Amino acid sequence: MAPSTPLLTVRGSEGLYMVNGPPHFTESTVFPRESGKNCKVYTFSKDGTLFAWGNGEKINIFNVTNKGLLHSFDLPKAVCLEFSPKNTVLATWQPYTTSKDGTAGTPNLQLYDVKTGTCLKSFIQKKGQNWCPSWSDDEIICARNVSNEVHFFENNNFNTITNKLHLQKINDFVLSPGPQPYKVAVYVPGSKGAPSFVRLYQYPNFDGPHAALANKSFFKADKVTMLWNKKATAVLVIASTEVDKTGASYYGEQTLHYIATNGESAVVQLPKNGPIYDVVWNSSSTEFCAVYGFMPAKATIFNLKCDPVFDFGTGPRNAAYYSPHGHILVLAGFGNLRGQMEVWDVKNYKLISKPVASDSTFFAWCPDGEHILTATCAPRLRVNNGYKIWHYTGSVLHKYDVPSNAELWQISWQPFLDGIFPKKAITYQAVPSDLPSEEPKTATAYRPPALRNKPITNSKLHEEEPPQNMKPQPGNDKPLSKTALKNQRKHEAKKAAKQEARSDKSSPDSAPTPAPESSAQKTVPQSTSGDPERDKKIKNLKKKLKAIEQLKEQAATGKQLEKNQLEKIQKEKALLQELENLELGI
Repeated sequence: MAPSTPLLTVRGSEGLYMVNGPPHFTESTVFPRESGKNCKVYTFSKDGTLFAWGNGEKINIFNVTNKGLLHSFDLPKAVCLEFSPKNTVLATWQPYTTSKDGTAGTPNLQLYDVKTGTCLKSFIQKKGQNWCPSWSDDEIICARNVSNEVHFFENNNFNTITNKLHLQKINDFVLSPGPQPYKVAVYVPGSKGAPSFVRLYQYPNFDGPHAALANKSFFKADKVTMLWNKKATAVLVIASTEVDKTGASYYGEQTLHYIATNGESAVVQLPKNGPIYDVVWNSSSTEFCAVYGFMPAKATIFNLKCDPVFDFGTGPRNAAYYSPHGHILVLAGFGNLRGQMEVWDVKNYKLISKPVASDSTFFAWCPDGEHILTATCAPRLRVNNGYKIWHYTGSVLHKYDVPSNAELWQISWQPFLDGIFPKKAITYQAVPSDLPSEEPKTATAYRPPALRNKPITNSKLHEEEPPQNMKPQPGNDKPLSKTALKNQRKHEAKKAAKQEARSDKSSPDSAPTPAPESSAQKTVPQSTSGDPERDKKIKNLKKKLKAIEQLKEQAATGKQLEKNQLEKIQKEKALLQELENLELGI
């Protein structure tokens, strides 16, 4: 059995070593520290019992449970390592090289039997992208992409190709997780005016015009990211272009597509324009979260019908992370953002905490579903390297700062299989910590000398939009609960249905029913001044006020308003004053 507390593995200029997880945070004696700066790569097996690393001379396999070295291979140039799901095979890759006379190079992708240490097979794999073969979770099948074909092997027999999936110019494929039946998603980029497409197949049914379980074609795709849900019932496809021809975005253009194995497919309609920063499935496989739109970015949870379930509003964020049990969601802004995090209870849509991890370049949930790791690593940032362990309630439990003359390159949790750690009830009270809480330093805005002795005017570049259950309701400042939101939606739907039925019953010849007067119209009587120009201005103002009243009603039902619509509402007071002046003849 693996230890009950996940270990942390740290790789940097101080060497390669392991640290005990919460609550101890001391250097672990399970793995002897590998000193020096030569460690280029390490990896854990899926269950966390095996550990492999390269020290610039050899690739070593270490048994974490028994604290013993299993094998060493002479592979000084290896830069990538990966275990198969059941720890049967270790795959290694090193950059492909050719000799000076132009003859073909030697195979650079090796597959080793973990039990015996023998090399099962060597392949030539020129590209580092998608270098590793893909196994099913039970290792019955293994697949790799080879020039317009996906080759399938069975039972780790790599000398015989059992099946082939042939499509012109296959660019990428992803095997589904979970048990049989196995499914595979393949991507073929468009060419000569033809669209790109993603198809889903069930292994080994690849032949025939109707062999595909589902097909989704689309334009505007230079590359795609395909994400299977845990139950292998659907795939999310993020299609990206390198350049946005409209010039609206520096990041190119992205679209999000949903494809189900039952043949259904759809484009996920995102309410805000802009880049798609992150998309992540919940472990329940029934919903997914997308972070998208120009900053401040929106975050929304969608169901399997691609309908929005909950809108988190806008904020400085570009990533989303579900906890291993799927009951907590972290929305965060890392990289060029300040490291603000929002920790949400997904079931009740309640905010748990809002910690700030400044300058973070890495985030990872602990397998226990309670602790969070944030780190600042080189080469992304070469100053202030270090890591922190948090509880999801916002408390910093452990902090390590790398010395100023050293660097942190990589850090990760020891993985565990699902079910090892039980799901615990969510707590909203911050857990106690020995470390003092750090308040993030807020940088004051630059003020030119001419304004420094004058009062500060509060102005925001962007107005942030609150989550949908925290939006102010007319006559009620308290945020609505999940049940109240559901009832409100039902009530609005019934009201709309009744109005539609009433409009259907009325004949075209019948006189139209008078529209209810807005509050602005109630306060100002209908009258004419005798001046046609003034009457025209009064009529236009009343028209604007009526439109504002309609927008306020839409906002009250929870509808998301655009920025220009919000600006219209803010002008209501000025319009009322102008109308009053015109009515009085001022």
